[in-house]
Amino acid sequence: MSIEWASGTRGDSYPELSRGTTQTGVRLYNERLILSLIRLHGQLPKAEMARLTGLSAQTVSVIVRQLEADGLLKRRTPQRGKVGQPLVPFELDSNGAFSIGLKVGRRSGDLMLLDLAGKVRHTIHRPYSFPSPAEMMGFVTFGVEELVSGLSAEQRARISGMGIAAPFELWNWAEDVGAPADVLMAWKDFDLQAEIAKLFSWPIHFCNDASAACAAELLFGHGRDLQDFAYFYMGYFIGGGVVLNGSLYLGRHGNAGAFASLPVTSASGRSEQLVHSTSLAALERDILREGGDPEVLWRDPAEWRGAGPALDRWLAHAARDVATAAAGVMAVLDCSAIIIDGAVPLGVRSRFVEAVQQALTLVDRQGLAAFPVLEGSVGGDARALGAASLPLFDNFIINRNVLFKEKA
Repeated sequence: MSIEWASGTRGDSYPELSRGTTQTGVRLYNERLILSLIRLHGQLPKAEMARLTGLSAQTVSVIVRQLEADGLLKRRTPQRGKVGQPLVPFELDSNGAFSIGLKVGRRSGDLMLLDLAGKVRHTIHRPYSFPSPAEMMGFVTFGVEELVSGLSAEQRARISGMGIAAPFELWNWAEDVGAPADVLMAWKDFDLQAEIAKLFSWPIHFCNDASAACAAELLFGHGRDLQDFAYFYMGYFIGGGVVLNGSLYLGRHGNAGAFASLPVTSASGRSEQLVHSTSLAALERDILREGGDPEVLWRDPAEWRGAGPALDRWLAHAARDVATAAAGVMAVLDCSAIIIDGAVPLGVRSRFVEAVQQALTLVDRQGLAAFPVLEGSVGGDARALGAASLPLFDNFIINRNVLFKEKA
C-alpha cells in the first residue's frame, strides 16, 4: 500500500485523526476533553480522568479505548497502590499525530516538525539577506521533504496540518530591512497561505509571528502557571502578545500586543516608537556602522560572537525603553507578569531581562502594583513552535482559545 503524503491520500487502515470544531457530538467533545487534560497533566489514570471531567467511569473507559485504538494514547507502567487494582496511567502517544510550522522572518526562515506530545522532532534554519516569495516557496517545497524524511509512511499519514507564522504586511519597512522595494512589494499581492495550500492537502493556518511566539509561551512555558501576562518578543522588529484568562487575546484587528508601536522618548528627547530602539534591526545597523558583520545575528542565533560594543549599547538603550513600555502596559492590563523572550542567545536574554529590571527602578511607577519581569521559556524557536502547534491544538484540544483565533 503506498501513501503519498504530499497529495494527502490516506491508507484505509489509518484512522481519521481530525477532531476539529467542524465535527459535532458529545463523544467527540469528550474525546478532546480527555486529550486536553492529559496534555495538561502529562499522564492520567482513567479514575482521575473521570474525577476531573465528571464523566462516568464507563464513559471514560470507552473514550480511552477508542483513543488508544486510534493511536493517540498509550499506556504507561501500572502504578501499584496499597489496596485494589494497580492504576494504569495514559499519556499522549508522540507518534499519534504530527504538524509542521513555518516561520517567515525578515532575516531567516525556519521549518519545524512537532509531534502530538509537543516534542520538536526536527528543525531547519535558513538565513537570508531578505525574504522573497520565490525563495520562501522553494524553502517550503524542498524543506518540508527534508523535514519529514525520517518519518515512516504511517507517520506521514498522521500529519495533521501546517501553521505559518509571519509578520503582517511583510512588504512594509523596506528601508529598515535594506531590501529592494520591488522585492518586498512582491509580498503585497502574494498569498503565502494559498500558495502553500496548493502544495499539500493538509489544512494550512496563518498567524502573526509575534502572536505565534506568545502562543508558544502560553502552551509550553509560563502559561502553564500564569493566567495572564504581557509578552515582549525581540525579533528583527520587536513584537508582543497579550494573554488574558489563559487565552491569547488578539483584539479586534489582530493587533493586540503590538508593543512595537508604543511611544517612547529617544535619547535626543523626541518621541519615537519602541520598534526603533529595541529591535534587532537597530543592533544590526550599529554593528554595521562599526565595520562589523551583522550576519552574526542570523547565521547562528545561539551564538553572537563578534557583536562587540554595539551589543552593550543596544542592551542599555533597549532595556530602558522596554522598562518604560512595560510600566505603561501594566498600567492598562494589571496582569501577573511581563515576559521577555526573543531570537537571541540565552546569555543575551538573561542580560536583557536583568537590565530591564534595573531600568524599572528608575521608572515612576506610583499607583502601580509591583510586577515581575521574567525570562521567556522558548527562545528563538518560539515563532515556529507556535505555528506548528496550531494544527495539533485545532484538532485535539477542547478550547481553540487556548491557542488563538484566526484573524478574520
